[in-house]
Amino acid sequence: MINRFNIMKKLVYSLLLATIVSCSPYVISDFSKKFPPIDYSEEVTVIGITEDFPDAATELGTVTVGGTDFTSNCGYDEIVEKARIEARKAGGNAIKIIEHLPPSGLGSQCHKITVTVLRLGETPEPANLASADDMIDSTSQYALLYVYRPKVTMEWLAYDLHLGDEVICRVKNNSRQVIKVTKEGRNILWASTEKKSELPVDIEFGKEYYIRCSLEVGVLLAHPRLQLVDKKKGKIEYSKIRTK
Repeated sequence: MINRFNIMKKLVYSLLLATIVSCSPYVISDFSKKFPPIDYSEEVTVIGITEDFPDAATELGTVTVGGTDFTSNCGYDEIVEKARIEARKAGGNAIKIIEHLPPSGLGSQCHKITVTVLRLGETPEPANLASADDMIDSTSQYALLYVYRPKVTMEWLAYDLHLGDEVICRVKNNSRQVIKVTKEGRNILWASTEKKSELPVDIEFGKEYYIRCSLEVGVLLAHPRLQLVDKKKGKIEYSKIRTK
């Protein structure tokens, strides 16, 4: 009886694990240059596949977003929004769709797109995200969130980080990124797997905030742990992240 219970428990765990692992679209980025990140709420123009490239634009690189037969939340609008998020992180304010593969019709509802990320208008000096703290001072009309996740167990488990109602980035194992925020006041950062975790942050322009993301053991799965780390310690931990 006990063995049968254990087998059933492992089966339920495996099915839940497979569901969560496969539910999010994949994102592949390849950038030759980056600018300071733009605010998560700033508009990113979408240029259709049949439209021409704009004359005055700086190309930053490409982003491919798609899914598998088991991926959910991969309709056309969701896939485009994922590409926009990647563009913002690289300082791009437009994406030009260069390839679009609609669902195969064999059960999968996933779209796949490849876009070129563009910077329209002014072109500031390209930025290295690892030294982005040099871009802000007391006169800045924005704050910077340094979001990082050290290498931990369950490295396959990634999750979206939200600021209020907006997804601002995807938190993966052994990753770091800088998010520009132009909304002052009390904000709620949150993420969710089997359980929702929240972190209130009082945002002030001209300041930097280091957000350590990790995992805590849950009932069947781990759930996000979000921590606001003091600047001195956060810089050290952030600099130790070595992304591929």
